[in-house]
Amino acid sequence: MALAFWRSLLKPKMPGDMSVQEVSRSIQLPDLYEAGIAELQQGLEKGRFTSVDLVKAYLARIEEVNLNGAALHAVIETNPQALSQAAALDTERENNGSRGPLHGIPLLIKDNIATLHEEGMNTTAGSYALLGSEVAGDAPVAAKLREAGAIFIGKSNMSEWAEYRGQVPSGFSGRGGQTVSPYYPNGDPSGSSSGSGVAMAVGLAAGSLGSETDGSIVLPSSNSNIVGIKPTVGLASRTRVIPISSTQDTVGPMCRSVADAALLLYFIAGKDENDEATKSQPEIPHYMKALDKDALKGKKIGVPRNLMKENNPDEEDFNKALDILRSLGAEIVDPADFRNAEELKAPDLGEYEEVVLTVELKVGVNKYISELRKRPPNINNLADVIKFNNENKDKELPEPYYTDQSQLYKSEDSKEDEQYYEAIKKDYELGRTEGIDATLKEFELDGFVLPSYNANVT
Repeated sequence: MALAFWRSLLKPKMPGDMSVQEVSRSIQLPDLYEAGIAELQQGLEKGRFTSVDLVKAYLARIEEVNLNGAALHAVIETNPQALSQAAALDTERENNGSRGPLHGIPLLIKDNIATLHEEGMNTTAGSYALLGSEVAGDAPVAAKLREAGAIFIGKSNMSEWAEYRGQVPSGFSGRGGQTVSPYYPNGDPSGSSSGSGVAMAVGLAAGSLGSETDGSIVLPSSNSNIVGIKPTVGLASRTRVIPISSTQDTVGPMCRSVADAALLLYFIAGKDENDEATKSQPEIPHYMKALDKDALKGKKIGVPRNLMKENNPDEEDFNKALDILRSLGAEIVDPADFRNAEELKAPDLGEYEEVVLTVELKVGVNKYISELRKRPPNINNLADVIKFNNENKDKELPEPYYTDQSQLYKSEDSKEDEQYYEAIKKDYELGRTEGIDATLKEFELDGFVLPSYNANVT
């Protein structure tokens, strides 16, 4: 089906009867379901197709399945300037050569990551309350990809306010509707980067960006059978990304292959003077050079069995994955249990995190709104968002399953007090100092491996 889109959209570049040439070119075209960024770039460099052709094909694919057909609701809006940007990049390639591996490559970007308002797309975290707001410019992660030649063909749908509005199904936003699993209509697309995950599963762009506070890249990537990388906090900038938590938020790639995800990570990583967390990061490695089939030889990978749930239905498949890692030269230390596993599984840990996120959501959202170049009418802080939702229930709180915004109320009532600072301290001690760092040291490990699901902590 994807190849049919190419054939219907590509036209001969010269007059006359060129049906043979057109068919010949069509045979060389990649399948958008499977094509990696490197393959697409190679086709662009060899003149088999143009970036305009690519954008047309992806937009046609979005038109077919996003609101029509399967109605996946993976994309919240498309870029009205995508074709003109693609044409400009095609001309630049012809006149000056390529900028690099992302030149003319169409990407999707999550709706909480700011893109130039002048481009014609909104940045709203899925909420009507922020519709029409004007950001001061690209988020630095978006600016880096744009500078590398990428084209943002649309914004991907998401769980509204990054799934921190209240008890609402994963993948739902007022603006974007309910994101649907690409494999089974009643399946869980997971959140909050649900749109990015589903879009990659069905080939709506060559790559995408998501964000994570607690599982929002890893889990939708797992559910959509794609590759997601949740970077260490501070590896990539969070400036002009609608926040939940300054302590935990991070932006990362969601793609169909490890190579594509590594490529996007390479371009978005780096220091940002406006994001304090990025200033403590060491020199950024070249992630593409790490794509070595022998990279696992001699590496010690630990399996924290006491963090996995009992009666794990995926345990057989997980153990097969361990065998693959062994076949690639890794030494599997099984088990490599956390000494503080019971503390990590205790309800207190979740309560500590909830305190941190509840307080930081209010602080972060108020700061984000204050820095907008233009705010929507009567939207100046989180309290105004809550009021907007109550006054626009038909858009934001529709019956029967989407009526809750209890988390926003909790955040509005919170404050940075002793309980908050104690919660940050306990999270750090339990998760890092006494958890990950201590276990890495005890077993002399290079890393851990766990199932995406069926683990007691994320």
